[in-house]
Amino acid sequence: MKYLSLFVFLAIANCVFAQTPRKVIQLYTGAAPGSENWTWNETYKYNNNLKEQIVINVSHPTLTVFPADPVIQATGTSVIICPGGGFTHLSIDNEGNYLAEWLSKKGITCFVLKYRLEHSDSSKDNKTSKIEYLPVVPLAIEDGKNAIAYLRAHAAEFHLKTDRIGIIGFSAGGTIAVTAASEYNDQNRPDFVAAIYPYLPSALQKPALENAPPLFIAAASDDRLNSDNQNVILYNKWLKAKDSVEIHIYKKGGHGFGMRKQNISTDTWADRFSDWMEELGLYKPITDEKTDAQKFKEGMAGLTKAYEDRLHNDWAWLKRFADDNSKVPPPAPGEKRIVFLGNSITENWINQDPAFFKGRYINRGIGGQTTPQMLVRFREDVINLKPTVVIIEAGTNDIAENTGPSKLENVAGNIFSMAELAKANHIKVILSSVLPASAFPWHPGINPTPSIIKLNKMLSDYAKANNLGYIDYYSSVVDENKAFKKELTNDGFVHPNLAGYKIMEPLAEKAINEALSKK
Repeated sequence: MKYLSLFVFLAIANCVFAQTPRKVIQLYTGAAPGSENWTWNETYKYNNNLKEQIVINVSHPTLTVFPADPVIQATGTSVIICPGGGFTHLSIDNEGNYLAEWLSKKGITCFVLKYRLEHSDSSKDNKTSKIEYLPVVPLAIEDGKNAIAYLRAHAAEFHLKTDRIGIIGFSAGGTIAVTAASEYNDQNRPDFVAAIYPYLPSALQKPALENAPPLFIAAASDDRLNSDNQNVILYNKWLKAKDSVEIHIYKKGGHGFGMRKQNISTDTWADRFSDWMEELGLYKPITDEKTDAQKFKEGMAGLTKAYEDRLHNDWAWLKRFADDNSKVPPPAPGEKRIVFLGNSITENWINQDPAFFKGRYINRGIGGQTTPQMLVRFREDVINLKPTVVIIEAGTNDIAENTGPSKLENVAGNIFSMAELAKANHIKVILSSVLPASAFPWHPGINPTPSIIKLNKMLSDYAKANNLGYIDYYSSVVDENKAFKKELTNDGFVHPNLAGYKIMEPLAEKAINEALSKK
């Protein structure tokens, strides 16, 4: 029951869970037709101008599967997601993975398409001044059509309905999606289509067909790539053909807003898309019979209520360790007690490597917590245990806005207040850096990298100025893109796996030994 309650808490708090590697489907058997001689391999890289992860040099198209949340009653609806990038790269997170994560939580099975791209090292002789005339464009369009045909042929394997297969595209991906809705056969006809700020110059536009699939369009008025009103023209084509169409043109948002949070009206476009899908009946369950996961969800209603009660009556979760704390005796003479205070990174540590904590350290990590919650429980979970040293690991969830937006100065201030409380009670303090993260899957649209770097600088400077210990976990696990090294995480973004903790452990012990040696 203890672990089940924890599961409910983490699920509702939108914390990240360890994920098994996602299934990747090769769209073609062998080389893709038309690019048989391509020898380059796709590469992930961080684009400093876009401030996001992108993919380049795709030569073997794939579909990455994001299964519908099993707790949601099965809809059988699927969406192929085509990220944009001018056919030279893919905005794989902002216009792909983040939307897939979001829709999968609503019961939609998503497939992020990596379609063929121009080779990034191509010579200028092979390039043209206009995107629409790039040789790769018709190949990428074929990839979109073949993705639809693949899902229709393999619908049973993924528990999909063959009449609920849709496609959504951003920018260049919108070219693929709209073309799929404009020229098709029985196998590759999409059942619904969405175009988000699609790139549709006249050379790529097709007439609307009679009885074309329902179309959803979203874009911004200040989109520099839509100066000739491509979106409105597309809308009017569908309207003239008496096909189902809906359009949302926002005042501002530019080109490429995707799932990025900007605190403007474009932040809600995905909600409008979801409303449109619901009106089309795409959220209707396949059957009235509830899945085992649905029954499980309903069976946890009591635990959900318990969480809600705690949220209102024990916001900082003071009761979480109340029983454990009551059983901790006063320190024995000469005992050097160490308390680790933190969030899920600290909490998961004892589960990943219990031997590290056995008989030596006290773990007081609670998943999902922010610094104000930890500050409230600092006396109960640290001071009252009378440790010699406390290691404070905090800040990730503040940047992720788990308890709402907060200024970095306030986040740092909460950590400084914990340090000052500890010093006032003769407890040596070790601050630890926030671990790197390229994104927060439970809160898409936030780019945490600059905030993490800035907060770590604030913590390091404070520790130095006040003669406190400081552990730089960040530098030991960050990759060249300022993200957490994938091989050291269990979710690909934030949480260390055992290998990650094995790197962190000697750093922690070194800091502890240095703190204990100080008078």
